[in-house]
Formats: sequence, C-alpha cells, structure tokens
Amino acid sequence: MSAVPTHALLLEDLPDVAGWLSNLLQQQFPGIHVTHAATLAAGKRALQDAPPAQLALVDLGLPDGDGTTLIAPIAQHWPDCTIVVTTLFGDDAHVFPALRAGAHGYLLKDQPEARLAAALEGILRGEPPLSPAIAQRLLRAFQPVTPEATVGAESLTPRERDVLILVSKGCRLPELADKLQISRHTVSDHLKSIYRKLNINSRAEATLEAARLGLVRL
Repeated sequence: MSAVPTHALLLEDLPDVAGWLSNLLQQQFPGIHVTHAATLAAGKRALQDAPPAQLALVDLGLPDGDGTTLIAPIAQHWPDCTIVVTTLFGDDAHVFPALRAGAHGYLLKDQPEARLAAALEGILRGEPPLSPAIAQRLLRAFQPVTPEATVGAESLTPRERDVLILVSKGCRLPELADKLQISRHTVSDHLKSIYRKLNINSRAEATLEAARLGLVRL
C-alpha cells in the first residue's frame, strides 16, 4: 500500500477497543472513513454493502466465529486491501493460520499505542506490519534444524510422523483417529511419544517442529 487509505474495515467486537482503534486510524490517516463490524456476520455484510476498503483490521476472537475465516473473502472482494490482524492472541496456533489465510500483517493490541501507530503508518511505506513478538516467532519457525532436533526426528516412527503432520494441520484427536483408522487411545499414545522425543509440550510447538523438520510448510 502506497497511497493513503480512504476507507478501512474495522472488525472488532469490544466497543472500547473499536473506538480506540478507530481513533488511531483517524490520527494516522486523516479523513479516512471507517466501517465498523462487531461480528463476523456484520463483517460479511460489509463486504457487500460498504465501499471497497484499502485497509482492514481484523480481530480473531469474535462472538460468532473466528475472524480468520473472513481474511480470504476480504482479499477476494477487495484485492487492493491490506489485511492486518489486530488481536491479543500471539500464539502460534493463531498466528500461522491467519498468515496462511492471507493476512498481510499481524499486530498485537497489547503493545504500546505509539508502536501500534508506527506500525500502521509503516504500511504506507510498504513495511510489513508485524509486532516484534510475532516477527520473532516467524524467524524461529525458519531457523535451521539443530542436531538435537534431528536426532529426535530420526527417532520418530512412520506412524508418529503421520500423526505429527496431521497435528500440524490442525487435526484434533477424534479426526486423527478417523483419518489414521486407529483408536483414540492409540493416538494419545503416539502424541505422548512425539512430545517426549521432540521435547515439546503443545500443539503449537508440534506445528513449528513439523515445519523445522521439513514435514510441512507453514
């Protein structure tokens, strides 16, 4: 984005936060028209009724669904729109799905207002709108595999690799059992073994490990 945006879509359910972000947009882009949607359904209606937006700020935790699901439709309806996630969720389970869906940036709302304002202003200069913590997560995701991690990967059985790949794609236990045609108890045993061998403790870490080992692409 190089020209000053004249219209923005703000997808945010909390009134106080919506007012704060709207004022911030007005300060950074004087004269901008902000269309506010407090729910996923309202956001979908805005795609049909509102003028094309050059900037969209998208919250993820909405009363009627996940804001991530609106990212692709925004890009389809408004191809010139810069889509930036604005959320309190900074974990891998939220960051990577949003970026895979097509978000151009990811900003944490709990960072200092001056930093958030600078990130929005940087959009005009073509700077990637990423909070520092999010940028660090992305860098870690693409760091070379360490010898220790390689040893852990080599110790995985073929079935454990299958489970790890599916977990990194967001599959939950019932779906894992169905796809692999094994019992939920067996899936749980595989997960415990994977976590122990790779020295991880969460599905988010499992996703990163799968990417580092070249099993999936983020």
